Amino acid sequence: MSPPPLLSLRDVQVHFDLPAGRLQAVGGVSFDLSPGETLGLVGESGCGKTVTAHAILRLLPETALVRGQILFEGEDLLSWPPERLRTVRGNRIGMVFQEPMTALNPVFTIGEQVAEVLMVHRGLSRAAALKEAARALTRVGLPDAPRRLKQYPHQLSGGLRQRVLIAMALALSPALLIADEPTTALDVTIQAQILELLRRLRRELGLAVLFITHNLGIVAQVAERVAVMYAGLLLEEAPTPRLFKSPCHPYTQGLLASVPRLDFTRPPGAPLLSIPGQVPDLFRPPGGCLFAERCPRRFEPCGEVPPWATVAPGHRVRCWLYS
Repeated sequence: MSPPPLLSLRDVQVHFDLPAGRLQAVGGVSFDLSPGETLGLVGESGCGKTVTAHAILRLLPETALVRGQILFEGEDLLSWPPERLRTVRGNRIGMVFQEPMTALNPVFTIGEQVAEVLMVHRGLSRAAALKEAARALTRVGLPDAPRRLKQYPHQLSGGLRQRVLIAMALALSPALLIADEPTTALDVTIQAQILELLRRLRRELGLAVLFITHNLGIVAQVAERVAVMYAGLLLEEAPTPRLFKSPCHPYTQGLLASVPRLDFTRPPGAPLLSIPGQVPDLFRPPGGCLFAERCPRRFEPCGEVPPWATVAPGHRVRCWLYS
């Protein structure tokens, strides 16, 4: 019998009340994440990936209205008061935020920022917390950790700053790590090092990981399952090998076809493939399938909202072609 999910999202919706009207950022997302598993959440910029991650930890601004259920270890985080939620953030759930250039506070040393997590959640003294912070930095491969504790973020490269963020997120050995575009703005060599670091730490610590990215090449390396997101909705979810071998939703097929290939199957000088059209206006989302206006296979039923259809074990798709 498989263990219960560590994290379950049930019809999570996020709207923002803005001067221009109500924006539907997330239109009803549901997925499960098991202990020790990595789920890749994939989609183009602006599709709602980061908003979904911030909704899990309730880090959204006051203009956000969140509905649905976010079950962590069987309890709904949306029903918790802020005081109780603070005991989970950084403790049971760690998060690596986007952009290592800006995620660290420039006026505090690296040691102060990593030690703060340990002082708040474990009640350690400053000296003891700094000693633990050095261990955390060493675990993520930061060379000469005691010296790094005294440095400021601007004195570190982008790759080292990203390692600091990972050390902060994992300092308390959480059960779940949310990694939001953890390789953004890093060069390919450093990117590979960070991915290998995350794989190693996941094996050593038994982490469950929600890995958010727009890069299909990266998700193929790190995730057992992939969920494809578009305009605030999940459109397809499948085990990683199956999704890359047999993508079903036309949007997923378009994403994979847009990836540049090095096998010389594309004629010389031929333009790169792309998905035509624009993302729908989320202030006034159209009825029916949100991808219909851009879909090369649309037909009459696409005017209605498609239900989920199971096409293989663990592989589901939200498309009328399979319903």
